[in-house]
Amino acid sequence: MKREKSLVLGITTVAVTLLLAACGNSGSKEAVKTDTASFATGDVIATMDSALNTDVIGAQALTDTMEGLYRYEGKEIKPAIATKVVKPTNNGLTYTFPLRKDAKWSNGQPVTAEDFVYAWRRVVDPKVGSQYAYIYEGIKNAADITTGKEPVNSLGVVAKDKHTLEVTLEKPIPYFSQLMTSSTFFPQYPEAVKKAGKSYGTNSKTLVFNGPYKLENWNGPDSSWKEVKNTNYWNAKAVKVKTLKYQVVKDPSTALNLFQSNKLDRTAISGDTAKQMKNDPHYSTLQKSATFYMQVNQEKNPIFKNAKIRRAISMTINRKELVAQVLGDGSSPIASVTPKNMSFDPTTKKDFVDELDAAGKKNASYNPKEATKLWNEGLAETGQTGKTFNYTLLGDDTDTAKKQSEYLQNTLQKNLPGLKVTLANVPFKTRLTRSTNGDFDMVVSAWNADFPDPITFLDLFVTGGDNNGGHWSNAEYDAQIKASKGDNANDPKARWQNLVKAQDIMNTESGVIPLYQSGVAYLTNPSLKGLDYGPSGNYNNVSLYLEK
Repeated sequence: MKREKSLVLGITTVAVTLLLAACGNSGSKEAVKTDTASFATGDVIATMDSALNTDVIGAQALTDTMEGLYRYEGKEIKPAIATKVVKPTNNGLTYTFPLRKDAKWSNGQPVTAEDFVYAWRRVVDPKVGSQYAYIYEGIKNAADITTGKEPVNSLGVVAKDKHTLEVTLEKPIPYFSQLMTSSTFFPQYPEAVKKAGKSYGTNSKTLVFNGPYKLENWNGPDSSWKEVKNTNYWNAKAVKVKTLKYQVVKDPSTALNLFQSNKLDRTAISGDTAKQMKNDPHYSTLQKSATFYMQVNQEKNPIFKNAKIRRAISMTINRKELVAQVLGDGSSPIASVTPKNMSFDPTTKKDFVDELDAAGKKNASYNPKEATKLWNEGLAETGQTGKTFNYTLLGDDTDTAKKQSEYLQNTLQKNLPGLKVTLANVPFKTRLTRSTNGDFDMVVSAWNADFPDPITFLDLFVTGGDNNGGHWSNAEYDAQIKASKGDNANDPKARWQNLVKAQDIMNTESGVIPLYQSGVAYLTNPSLKGLDYGPSGNYNNVSLYLEK
């Protein structure tokens, strides 16, 4: 039902000698080009099938090359393939979208309402196996289709004519307009999908694009790719940069060298590199609506079902030290999986995180003495006193992720008697697969907001959710989430309280162990302008340009 849309920890530390050598050239980005922008990225594109993508790297590539009904410009939702941002009728249950008649695919064919119907049906079709199908819940029959109770063609989306799309909901969805910016709701060119079959989205030859750019000569495993301006894009005149180049860079010294030699216009840095480069004129930070957290596998290891055990693990982690000494990239400690500065009380306008109960948030404070006490009490309650445990901590294989894992390994072993932690740092795709299959004891996971509302995080951890890899379960939590999406969907104040209560329950139980809100430190070519990072965690590169 659910699947992690994970982040990849980016470029990290570098030897001081290499760093100082790079700093000596920090003013060397003199050459200015106006037709190509080059970026470092954390990993390869897993898939370009919008029905199957689950990670931010694929989402960025899809946002560059495809387009849905709406697109974020800054924090505002603007019409894209739709001609306007529409208001629902029928008590919030019906949305009727007029579509642009000048919107075309890269092969010159018109983008039609049927292209949306086809794509959306693929997402909920259980035969396709989209692990993002849950995000369609609330659209008429979506949930029943994904469980095989209703046919795919009963989904509440129809093409009234070639350029009119009608969507029928089972219940109001307060954040429906935000959802329409997500790549999971992009249209697809049916003939391309049918022709490619299971190969669709694995290479550029299988794809047809309707967005600002087109992927060229890309194959799935490629560690670099190029996107060129799509001249058939309806808003092509607004696209200033002709070519976007992406390169997977995991080694920090390589990233710095590429940046200093003008081969990268923007790259992430962290750790010692970020700390040393803070005063460089090319340095900046960006806080994302994204959080990193730890899940412990309660199904594989029943000891983790004990709340004191989970709280002990949480309280042995010094989050301030982790972000300052290991990451150094503008990330900040958190006490909940929901990030700050993302969503605000519709009545008081207070930050969601600021309204959470202090008692629950206290479980994410560093208190090694209390952690040891809770650990021993939990062992006694589960009949495990005096036993030893060898658990594996699963994480990504970037340099930062490895150092993060080492930090967590050390602090857990230091403060929790009898616990030995073995590290397994694997490629991003492997980590996702192992997380899905439950092949882990503990795992560092992440989530980037699909839209600026707490539900995009909290809905992940309901009982039975695919993204709930730790199998934490709480009936009252589930009830609060259900009420926010059902009875209280049209009551902003009551719905907000459902979400606050749900997060408080998770915090009190340490059902999921929060680590930090993701920040990214960048080195950026000063000629690169118009960087537009939206609430969904993607850049709108339509606005990008290179200043002469």
